[in-house]
Formats: sequence, C-alpha cells, structure tokens
Amino acid sequence: MRISGLIPELPTLYNASMLQQVTAPLRLEVWLEDRADAYDPMQADLLKKACLTPWAAEQGDDSQPVDLARPLEIADILRELGMNVSTQLAAILEARGATSDAALSKAERTFGADVVALVAGVHRMNLFEAYRLASPGGRYDPDQAERVRKLLLSFVEDPRVVVIKLAKRVCTLHEAKDAAPALQRRLGNETQEIYAPLASRLGIWQLKWELEDYAFRFLEPATYRRIAALLAERREDRERYIENVVTELQGCLARVGIEGTVTGRPKHIYSIWRKMQAKGLGFNDVIDVRAARILVESIPDCYAALGAVHTKWQHIPREFDDYIANPKGNYYRSLHTAVFGPNGRPLEVQIRTLEMHEHAELGVAAHWRYKESGGSDDGRIDQKVAWLRQVLEWKDESTLPDGLLPRFQSDRAEERIYVVSPKGKVVDLPTGATPLDFAYRIHTDVGHRCRAAKVDGTVVPLTYPLTTGQQVEILTARHGGPSRDWLNSDLGYITTGRARARVRQWFRSQGRDASIAEGRDILAREMRRLGVQSASGLQARFELSDESELLAAIGYSDISVREIASALEEDLRTREQAERDDEERDMALRIDGLGSLPPQFAQCCNPLSSDSIVGYITRAKGVTVHRRDCPNALRFERHERNRLIELGWTRQPTRTYAVEVEVSAFDRKGLLRDIVTVVANDRVNVTAINSETDEKTRMVRMNLTLEIEDLGELSRVLHRVGHVRNVFDATRSAVPKVLAADT
Repeated sequence: MRISGLIPELPTLYNASMLQQVTAPLRLEVWLEDRADAYDPMQADLLKKACLTPWAAEQGDDSQPVDLARPLEIADILRELGMNVSTQLAAILEARGATSDAALSKAERTFGADVVALVAGVHRMNLFEAYRLASPGGRYDPDQAERVRKLLLSFVEDPRVVVIKLAKRVCTLHEAKDAAPALQRRLGNETQEIYAPLASRLGIWQLKWELEDYAFRFLEPATYRRIAALLAERREDRERYIENVVTELQGCLARVGIEGTVTGRPKHIYSIWRKMQAKGLGFNDVIDVRAARILVESIPDCYAALGAVHTKWQHIPREFDDYIANPKGNYYRSLHTAVFGPNGRPLEVQIRTLEMHEHAELGVAAHWRYKESGGSDDGRIDQKVAWLRQVLEWKDESTLPDGLLPRFQSDRAEERIYVVSPKGKVVDLPTGATPLDFAYRIHTDVGHRCRAAKVDGTVVPLTYPLTTGQQVEILTARHGGPSRDWLNSDLGYITTGRARARVRQWFRSQGRDASIAEGRDILAREMRRLGVQSASGLQARFELSDESELLAAIGYSDISVREIASALEEDLRTREQAERDDEERDMALRIDGLGSLPPQFAQCCNPLSSDSIVGYITRAKGVTVHRRDCPNALRFERHERNRLIELGWTRQPTRTYAVEVEVSAFDRKGLLRDIVTVVANDRVNVTAINSETDEKTRMVRMNLTLEIEDLGELSRVLHRVGHVRNVFDATRSAVPKVLAADT
C-alpha cells in the first residue's frame, strides 16, 4: 500500500516540470484516469467541482493558478485508508479554503450537509494551532502533550474529522522535507508528541509509523540516516518479505487445521530506534525488525499455532514470552516468539485470540496505554477513543450499525474541558469551570489579582462558564486580593476545590484581629439582609468556644455566608416552633365521610397538630375537635358514640413564607426585568412588586413580595439580586408570615 512511499525517498504526485506545463483541470483529469477504478462518474464529477470551484475570494482571480497537489495528495491518503468519497471531498474543500460561512453554504448546496459538517469540524480542529501550543523551546512536557491530545479529541463530532486531520499532517510533513531546520524541528516536535500518539491511540497504524518516521527524521537526522542505511533495503522490499511470511503462515495454519487470520508489517525506523534505546541493543540485536500477528479463535489454538510456527522455522533462544499464562499487570495477554524466518532473517510473531486482540486494542492494555508516557487516566476520553476506533472500522457511514453514529454523537459530553492560554498552554478543568478557576490553575497569585477576563478576545463576567477550545486571558491588578463573594457558591464565581482552597488560604493569612473584625461585619450584614434580630444560637451551632472564635471563623471564610443563613434559619425555627404549632391548628381537617367542615377547637384540651384527635358533632356549633385522650372525649366515647367522627390533620407537603424584600438601585432600562429574571431562575415566586423612582437622583426603590421556603433560599436570592447591574442593596424588609399552601 502506498500512503507516502519510502522515507527518505519521498514521492510526489507530479514532477516539477509537469506541474508547470499543464493546467489544473488537465492535472485533475490525469489524476482521475490513474484512479479510474476507485470512482464512478458521479463521484468523479463531485471531485472535479470540489477541486476547481473557487471557494475563497482570491481563488476567483483567473490570474491565480489553482494548486491541486496538496488537496489531491490528502485525498489519496484517505482513499488508501478506506475512507469514503464524502470524507475525501471534505478534505479537498478544507484544503482549498472552503471554510467561510458563504463558502460552506455554497458547498452544502452541491455536496450536502454531511460533507460540510466534516469541513467545519476539521476547520475547528485547526483553530488550536493558532494558539502557539508549544513552549518557546518548541517542546511539550508529557502532561501538556496529553492535554493537547485530549483537546483535539474533545472537538470531535465525527470520527472522520480526526482521520482528515492526521492525513493533513502527513501531507504537511511531505511538503516540509526541504524546509528550514527550525521549521522541521517544530513540526517534528508537534508530530512526535501530539499527532503520532493520536494516530496510535486511534489504531491508524498506517499513518502512525509514517508520522513517527518523519518526526524522527526531522529531529534526529543523523541517527535516522544511520538506521536507514543499516536496514540496507527498501521499505517496499521489506513489505514484500512480510507478504511472503503471511502467505507461508496461512499455509502452516491450514495444514494443522487452525482457522485464523495472519497480518504483518515491517518495523519502521523510529520503532527500531526506540527498541534499541529502551533495551540497550545494537541494530543487529533487534529481533522484531519484521513482525507478524496471528489471530485465532481459542487459547488452545494459540498454543497449537505456536507449535506450527516453531515447526516451520527455527526458534531464537530466550526470545519467548507467554503473556497468556502470565498476563502483564494491565491484563495484556498474547504469545510472543521470535524465529529465523525466510532467508534466515529474524522475525517476531505474536499470537492471540480475537478477544485478547480486542482488549489489547481498546481496553486498558491498548498499545497506546503502555507505549506512551505521562498523562492521567480519563475515563471519558478513553470511552471516546473506543467509540472512535469502533466507528472507524466502518469506513462508510451507510454501513454503520443502526444507531452507532447517533450514539457516538450523543456521547460527546466531557467531564472535563480543555482551554488555552494566550501563550498556548492547554489547561484542563472540570465542566462548568469559570475564568477564576482558570486563573488559579495558572498560578495562585494570578487568581488573587484577577479582576476581569477575556474569552476569545471578548470581555466576559468572572462567572462565565468556559467551554473546550476557548482561549482565555486573565486581566489582573497590580496589587490586591480575592473577594469574599468568590466563596459564595450561590454566585458561581469558582467551582474547583483548588481555587476555593487558595481563596480561603489568602483570608487566613490576613491575621486574627483583622479576621474577627471582618467576621463581625459579615455577620451583621447578613443579619440585616435577612431581617434577623438575634444570632445567639450560632456559637453552639458551630461548636465554637466563644464569640471571637465564631467571628474569626467567619472572617477566615471557614464558615460561609450560606452556612450562616442556614444556621440562622435553624435558630429562628427553634424559637418560633411554639408559635408555629399554634398556627398549624388552623390547618384544614380531613373528616371521613363528611368532607371538609369548619372546625371548632375544644378549650378543654387545646389539641395541637401532633395530637391524635377526634370530632364531636354538637347541636349548634358544628364539629368540635378534641384530643383523643381528652376526658370529655372519653366521656363521649362511653355515652354518645354515635356523635363522634374520626378526624385527621391534613399535612402540607411544603410551607412558604411571604417575605418583603427591598431593593435599592440606580435606574436603567431593563432593571426590573433583570431582577425578576434572577428571582425566577431560582424558582422563587414573586407575588407583588412595587417600584418608586426619584426623578432627580434616578434612584429606584423596589419592594418585592417573595414566597420562600427558608432563610437559606432567601439568602441566595438576595445575594444574586444584589449582583444585578446597578443594584447596590437588597435586604429583607419585614418578618415573614406563614402561608398555608393549597391542598
């Protein structure tokens, strides 16, 4: 199979004189004639339209020659990988610059939405390259390289996008064979650390070895040439050798009655060098320059195939590993042996079952798992890799199993996002992370001094949820520290434990006296905001020895505003419980067989909602409610049983309070709408609004009546309303009243 040909003898589609003498349409016709068996007339016509239509503005100028060498070479690579014509069309369109909205709309009318979606996907993956992902030295550390690979994978909506991207990189390396050494080193570093591992991770071996060999050639040219000379044969010769090995092994299996599949490929130059480095071997000691793999149905067949191989060719001593009987730590299982194959040349043979092969390719023992170094385990990325490789087995979307592609597309949600700094560093964060989380991930001091952020060049709020692929720039002050609002989880400034811990650590460093004073102000402000008169129960609630310890903990931010509100709510409920029990007696009653009647509570026993009750039908006052153990109720039980009825309290599933909230703000258009939206987003009901504006000062004072369940909910709403633009105060203005919910 030709993908790029022998390295360093790199092929081109046409020689230089031919490219100068013929027009683009003629070059395309020659290209199509050479591949006549690959395309039907309709497909050929679509390829012509993709190649010759001017997609970018400058391509409409007839004086500009159409260069088809790169688009057609990418199409060749994809065709030989088995990718369908839609994928090839998308690659050609993207290579020819059909990436603007106008060009994509025009292309969709000709080629359909599927092709255009692929073009857009490849273009999106290209964007990260503009961020200068490599460090100034041009190298990636292992963690950074892993994050870049995950960033690329997270962009994927269709697995073919990744294949196009890798094919483009192969073409770029072809074109750079005579480039300046500095450019070759940069391309070599990116390829070795990003693209080759990505191809390996997806199991696209035909591209993997070529990417690795090019990177090795650009980064270590002298070593590359030395190993190439030691091989003393062309790659095509080695490939023919392996084809002969495959044929002979198939015959061996047939003779002993084993059904199996044999594949093989010659070891490429970079892999040989890595084996020499890892094991301290000389070139002549490398056994697996040529390798074959046998896949069979069962474990007994593995050992039977091993016997057939050793019968056919002489085994090389000390070159046998039984990873079936003794699996590796990652449960990798296979038989590895080495023999003197045809013409006495060393040959490595791997033998495994289909199940073992699937585990090695897709499971924790996958090739990229134990070949690559660095990077942390990421289950979601692993899942996406498995999906990618499964879908890639069906090269044409029309042959995909039912529901496979939709399931793949619906499984895109990642638990982590990957964003890029202006200097090109890829940072991984949990989904929902904000610019503040990003700032603290970059450096603690950057987080402390963060005052604003730009995402893709646009200023955004510090609560803005980031998404994968965005470029984030943090705007900092020269001095200063974090805001206590950042620790208020209701406001959504930070989501990561790392950022929260750094903020708390900063406040703890400010000194005890300053923290006590700050804690006193925070507590007083929260009590005023919530309309609470006493906080006598907080000290016991948080199990602190005295008031100063309580205030210091608040000042250190060890106790959050939400926890203060929750504790005040618990204290308030304890002190108001008696009053609430009295009010609960006014709840509606369920009277079996009679429906709901207006009750009268007997003064002799004053039943509460926690009591078991019984009803007595009077002659003039309707039903009187007694405790069941009331002496009068017991007397009625003995003498007037027929006038007693069973009663039960109707329990309400929820209880709300009517709370008056006062909002002070500078008037502006849309202010009331924004406030009501914030309240509604918290699923809090607004029952009344009264607004009054001073025409001279443009100060507006609003009174809202809200239905809330507890002080924690009220605290959250007040804080969020207080952060609406132009609002400078939002407080509770009246003590709540219990509202009986409808039943």
